[in-house]
Amino acid sequence: MDAIVSVTSTINSVIWHDYALLAVLGAGVLFTFWNGFGQYRALTHGVAVVTGKYDEKGDPGAINHFQALSTALSATVGLGNIAGVAIAISLGGPGALFWMWMVGVVGMCLKMTEVTQSMMFRDTSDPGNPHGGPMWVAHRGFRRLSPALAPVGTTVGVIFSLTLLVSTATGGNMFQAWNVADISFTYFGLPHWIAGVILTLAVGVVIVGGIRRIGEIAGRIVPFMCAAYLLAGFFVIAVNIADVPAMFALIFSEAFSPSEGVGAFIGGTAGYGFLKGLQRAFFSSEAGQGSAPIAHSAAKTEEPVREGIVSGLEPFIDTIVVCTVTGLVILTSGVWNRDPALVYDAAPAISPVAVNGEAAAAAGDIDWRVDPVGVTVSDELIAQAQMREGAIVFVVVESGTNAETGLDRSRVFGTLTGSEDAGWSVEFDQFSAPPGVIPALSIDGVFFDFKGASLTAKAFDRAVPGLGAWLVPVVAWLFAFSTIISWGYYGEQGIVYLFRRYDQGQRAVMPYRVVYCLLILLSVQFIRTQDELDLFSTFGTGLMLWVNVPIMLIFARMSMRAHHDYFGRLRKGEMTPTR
Repeated sequence: MDAIVSVTSTINSVIWHDYALLAVLGAGVLFTFWNGFGQYRALTHGVAVVTGKYDEKGDPGAINHFQALSTALSATVGLGNIAGVAIAISLGGPGALFWMWMVGVVGMCLKMTEVTQSMMFRDTSDPGNPHGGPMWVAHRGFRRLSPALAPVGTTVGVIFSLTLLVSTATGGNMFQAWNVADISFTYFGLPHWIAGVILTLAVGVVIVGGIRRIGEIAGRIVPFMCAAYLLAGFFVIAVNIADVPAMFALIFSEAFSPSEGVGAFIGGTAGYGFLKGLQRAFFSSEAGQGSAPIAHSAAKTEEPVREGIVSGLEPFIDTIVVCTVTGLVILTSGVWNRDPALVYDAAPAISPVAVNGEAAAAAGDIDWRVDPVGVTVSDELIAQAQMREGAIVFVVVESGTNAETGLDRSRVFGTLTGSEDAGWSVEFDQFSAPPGVIPALSIDGVFFDFKGASLTAKAFDRAVPGLGAWLVPVVAWLFAFSTIISWGYYGEQGIVYLFRRYDQGQRAVMPYRVVYCLLILLSVQFIRTQDELDLFSTFGTGLMLWVNVPIMLIFARMSMRAHHDYFGRLRKGEMTPTR
């Protein structure tokens, strides 16, 4: 497992380099100016299209505009909004939320561009079951540019499909399932494997029915779960309304300056907050990732731009609205920089263990260990329900410059053992420090490692005791379920494309579905900490961005020409509402 984490971390350092993120943001800004600030059109004309005012019964496709939007939203408005925002803030600080907003704004035009392109090149040979996505854009688009480029299009389509399957397994499946299992264990003590079995069976029943069943389920679940979550979020924000102006000031100030470590928050440079904000926003909104176009390609319409405009609503709803609500709930609650929940029976010592092998010995890195220590519950109400065998905890130490955050605080994780009768203690993992640095405890106490959705639930609990304990687990299950079934369809379309030449696409779908469901069971035992959760979930997203954004840029002229032609005809009155 450590080797997998190390390799993934190395790859992430490349695909999520600051320059790569700036390139994606730059593409969003380019499309914003090129299509004449299409964000406005998404919020006006896009809403009219979703309500069915431009529906035509004879148009090819499997689902209507509302169902296509709901299916795509069921994949985007999910645990990325509950858990992803919590991860962004707990790791990158309040400034990370500002960069999420930036992705939300330019992401609207990124999404409109990629969906329009997928609608232009989708395969409608079976009008009731169309196939689309960036793999088909590359496959057909390069051929349209020149027949000699057809092999290039096929190769790019295969590469995208492979990255799609990686992201389907990591962010679309494992991230969702793991968060559900974690929050169920945190609040109800439900073993992770039981949560995995329940989710596996529920997902399996739905994805067997294909896009029509997924669209029907999503159309029912998404509006309900969004409304319930937002109403609770607005209530918590209203309770803490006096703190909201200060939180907005903190968001803007720390977006461009280092975040000082306080309590459970270990701090980070402005660049680290920038990185975490953009990572989580791209993961949550899927803007530029190329996944949502697969769902929209099933929509009933003859107008590619029309569905593209509808898709622009997704980053607005997902990132500007839902993520902001989650962020304000977390920030106003103070749970992100909370005080320790457990106190030491006696302050533990930190002692060196060994030199990290020959290569590390040359650098002088030393392994250290925080000695096992007995603990008791502090006055923090948040700790009361967490005292169970196997709970993950951490202490904050000063151990030299943290390679990720750029500051000198780090988390050292441990496991809670014992019982109420026998007493509680913590066994800590080893950690390393550079030469000449003698680590020291930064905070006098132990924190529970609330990861993702669990942290958001605790934020709700702080405002209204018990609210998070029921609202967030229920919503998390619905969000995870809807996201997993939607991403199951996305991966399925990648399989169809990869096996299309052998006329085995549909035959390969059922084995894929079985493997996809089994991944749910694997994931609930596979990931150990919030840092690993962040690492794996952003890995697949980064791979897809690297393949899809170049595809978008290559065919941008075609989609922009179609965009301006569509709205030109709309202004001339050549297209009128059907009802």
